[in-house]
Amino acid sequence: MTEDITLRTATVDDVPVIVHHRRAMFTDMGAGDPAGLDAVEATFTPFVTRGLGDGSYRGWLAQKDGRAVAGGGLLLYEWPGSPRDARPRRAYIFNLYTEPEYRRRGLARRIIQAMMDWCRAEGFKSVALHYSDDGRRLYESMGFMQTNEMRLWFK
Repeated sequence: MTEDITLRTATVDDVPVIVHHRRAMFTDMGAGDPAGLDAVEATFTPFVTRGLGDGSYRGWLAQKDGRAVAGGGLLLYEWPGSPRDARPRRAYIFNLYTEPEYRRRGLARRIIQAMMDWCRAEGFKSVALHYSDDGRRLYESMGFMQTNEMRLWFK
């Protein structure tokens, strides 16, 4: 049951659990060795601490009995306007993670919906994300669609 699981916004006090979720997300996806994951923690910790303080990162956590069992983040960043959206900011969903024993209970959907509701209320015209294989169906069921983004990895 998810009735006893509440959703709340994250604070700077939640940085350790947010960092844990990020590392666990990459571990579960098989992305990165221990040294690489340590490097992610080292750069993400001050990033998320600063972002929670200045508002460029907003986090949502699903909590049961005082423990954050799922969470996700929304990055708000400067972006030059476009004809479809002249607003000089964009929103990007990332860092979505659910502890294994709480999966398949709709927590990720609740967190994504909370982020989408917040973005609409703030006047954003869109929100973007990148998905894992496990998350793709969820995002598509919520109306997300692929775009024409391309990427080049430097060697």
